[in-house]
Amino acid sequence: QSGARINISEGNCPERIVTITGPTDAIFKAFAMIAYKFEEDITNSMSNSTATSKPPVTLRLVVPASQCGSLIGKGGSKIKEIRESTGAQVQVAGDMLPNSTERAVTISGTPDAIIQCVKQICVVMLESPPKGATIPYRPKPASTPVIFAGGQAYTIQGQYAIPHPDQLTKLHQLAMQQTPFTPLGQTTPAFPVLTVAGKQRSSTALSLQAITIFPCICPGLDASPPASTHELTIPNDLIGCIIGRQGTKINEIRQMSGAQIKIANATEGSSERQITITGTPANISLAQYLINAR
Repeated sequence: QSGARINISEGNCPERIVTITGPTDAIFKAFAMIAYKFEEDITNSMSNSTATSKPPVTLRLVVPASQCGSLIGKGGSKIKEIRESTGAQVQVAGDMLPNSTERAVTISGTPDAIIQCVKQICVVMLESPPKGATIPYRPKPASTPVIFAGGQAYTIQGQYAIPHPDQLTKLHQLAMQQTPFTPLGQTTPAFPVLTVAGKQRSSTALSLQAITIFPCICPGLDASPPASTHELTIPNDLIGCIIGRQGTKINEIRQMSGAQIKIANATEGSSERQITITGTPANISLAQYLINAR
């Protein structure tokens, strides 16, 4: 009905991403239908509830961090203007979403207020394109089996064991320091908040995404294992795909893994390049995995 292209990410995660792409008017039509559908769900859920006031529709936009400054404006002037002119509540998260360079922008209000608010946000995003490479937010799969070996956490995906980011490894190390029988409990996820994300794809088309965030709080993970160094040799004809155009891919790998990665200059007569990875064992494992994946 809207004429927009709509894609929904795979369903093995506690949160899904809905990407809506097309001209701005098609996006707003699709977005309006989604906002009204969410309000309908709230109304239906209240039919069996004792609550007297209807909660607002709450959505979360996923916006490249480099565009958030323009959205907030000097001294918060732009975000204040958007709040006052639309009647919607707007909050920009201070931290980036996990393993990405995107931030969540939460919007609440009536469907009409939310639609007007998103229109204004899209105008700002079209006027201020993202700077540099954007690492998109990707939800983590739910209930993935985890194994621990040599102090490193691995998640099982298909036939492969993939190094898990630092936090789970640290959690395991802390548990092992307490007692061999300490169970690794997981915090109960908070009530899910439906979210919608927007980012610029080109000067003429925008893309909006909807996600549901399940926060998991892991306090007390301050202990960092000591840094170490690992070296890899890569054939010269493959080094380009690891570095990427103007270093975009290697910078993404550095950001996602948290490791320092140095690529040696080509030496005459050699068909290989040396890569030196420095960081914690978890950082190094993740960097190795990402390099091999490239």
